[in-house]
Amino acid sequence: MPEQRLLVFAGSYAEPEGSGVYVYSFDENTGELSLLDEFAGLKNPTFLNVNPVTRKLYAIGETVSASDEKVGEAAAFDIDPATGTLALLNRTQTVAPTCHIQRNAEGNRLTVPSYHGGMVGLLSIGADGKIGELLDVVQHEGNSVHPERQDRPHPHSTFYSPDGKLLFVQDLGLDRIRAYSLAGDKFKLHSEAATHPGAGPRHLAFHPNGKFAFVINEVDSTVTSFAYDAVAGTLTEIESVPTLPEGFEGENTTAEIVVSEDGAYVYGSNRGHDSIVVYAVDVNTGKLSLVEHVPVQGEHPRHFALTPGGKYLIAANRDTNNIVTFRVDKASGRLEYTGLSLSVSKPVCVQPFYFEV
Repeated sequence: MPEQRLLVFAGSYAEPEGSGVYVYSFDENTGELSLLDEFAGLKNPTFLNVNPVTRKLYAIGETVSASDEKVGEAAAFDIDPATGTLALLNRTQTVAPTCHIQRNAEGNRLTVPSYHGGMVGLLSIGADGKIGELLDVVQHEGNSVHPERQDRPHPHSTFYSPDGKLLFVQDLGLDRIRAYSLAGDKFKLHSEAATHPGAGPRHLAFHPNGKFAFVINEVDSTVTSFAYDAVAGTLTEIESVPTLPEGFEGENTTAEIVVSEDGAYVYGSNRGHDSIVVYAVDVNTGKLSLVEHVPVQGEHPRHFALTPGGKYLIAANRDTNNIVTFRVDKASGRLEYTGLSLSVSKPVCVQPFYFEV
């Protein structure tokens, strides 16, 4: 039988001359990360997408066009799971500078939203894993109620429906979640859901039962539960709950949201309060109840992930230059700091996956 190896990939803010993408092995007995490889040459490869089946990694980046304009780029890497090393396959310009990267289940399309450009790009992936042509771009228009954060569109992430037929785009600037079909490699608006004004939807996570979706709202530090109708491809709001403890008065923005594999718990990150908020899920109603807030042992947890199987949570603290691991009590959902904190410059994204070696 092939051996399973757990690798963790990290993206960060970095200049091209410095390392920006890192590969670690993960010891599931201790929660310890050990550096295997690092890649320099990309500017701000802050978000990553990993395909463990084809052993490919995709990273966003920033570059300058022939007309000297700031634009996004995407880079493809081959992963050698035996050594944990990366080999660059190709890199290509995308749209205006991007903040997220997503891949479809078939592994032949990438989507890249541009927060500042207010648009989302669709790219092909070749049979060799290389990133191909820009197939389509959809431009959002409009605004919402916050005078600074929502004066224009700010799509922040793209996530596929459980059946892969629809792409959900969370637009922080519009307080809208737009669902697109991609028939004929063109974006076609299928449905739209609104969050409450001033919410600022950032990231989305579907419940494993396919009946609910949870959206973390960056601007007002809330999580909104939605009922998902898979046949109609629509979201209907259930309720919104705060991510912050009662009485907290400091500045805060939220970042990532994750649902446990068993669907029992939802986790979200607070930047400012610098915590992971844990909720229990009512699987009959989709409503959330607070379990606890856990300090992240650093500042500005831009992203975090649960390891496959849910035994650990790994948090990337951008402003304190550290990646931290927590044990997860799967019965209660609660987190316990392992005491292990790894130093890395401005980490933003962590992606743990099993590979056969």
